Amino acid sequence: MMSLRVPAPSSFNLQRFNAERRWKLGRDCFLSFSPSSVENRRIGAGVRAAKSEMASFTAAEEETLPEGLQPELMPKHVAVIMDGNGRWAKNQGLQPWDGHRAGVEALREIVELCGKWGIQVLTVFAFSTDNWIRPKIEIDFLLSLFERTLKSELETLAKNNVRISIIGDSSKLPKSLLKVINEVEEVTKDNTRLQLIVAVGYSGKYDVLQACRGIAQRVKDGEIGVEEIDEGLIEQELETNVTEFPYPDLLIRTSGELRVSNFLLWQLAYTELFFAQELWPDFGRNGFVEALMSFQQRQRRFGGRKS
Repeated sequence: MMSLRVPAPSSFNLQRFNAERRWKLGRDCFLSFSPSSVENRRIGAGVRAAKSEMASFTAAEEETLPEGLQPELMPKHVAVIMDGNGRWAKNQGLQPWDGHRAGVEALREIVELCGKWGIQVLTVFAFSTDNWIRPKIEIDFLLSLFERTLKSELETLAKNNVRISIIGDSSKLPKSLLKVINEVEEVTKDNTRLQLIVAVGYSGKYDVLQACRGIAQRVKDGEIGVEEIDEGLIEQELETNVTEFPYPDLLIRTSGELRVSNFLLWQLAYTELFFAQELWPDFGRNGFVEALMSFQQRQRRFGGRKS
């Protein structure tokens, strides 16, 4: 099933954003769990300020679910196509990278809510293999932002018991970014509250292709026979094998587009789909709650029939 929702009016303060967009790139952060950062929604909030206000999650800090949401019906794995940053910036008369900074703030809020509401895995589509055709200046900005914020937020991630996994084709990523990715994954590998999977240089077709190549190599090496190839073996080779729950229960896409855009093609076989009209920077707590409410009202039969 899929659902489509209409956005609420935006309350974005353009004057404040224009002032804050001049902050240095190195002070951007997108993985903080500071309650004040969510309330203020300040674009480009400083890493040092976030760290000083940050505290590790504890059981007591888990937030009561909004009215109407049932804990036993919460999805274990939510996937998000964070679409609309560029259009949001254009609508505001800003540059594309301003939209990405605003999108970072929207991601921060959703990550925090997942941690507080018991969602175990959040997978976000950060950069597609198809995005390599974008202007080099925009690509360089995105990869630089990703590298700097991962580096700045490593301590915070560890404190908040968040595990970070990066999936996708890493062959085109800068060596400096790969080094940071390896460090963040190693330091957070034993964290258990929330697993944040970031798809960078990823596409669903790429994922299936690399899985097939891996299986073909194993057949060639004599490890397995052709007759042993089944769905389970393919699933073991997909990049989502980094998590205990590789299949999203719910996919959210923003910006009003009604397609999955080459994202998790194998894994979305029985995923519930929710499409929001808001551009990603405008998607927040209320939109997330509505998506979860829609999910909990559906009957998931996985091809069967309930009597």
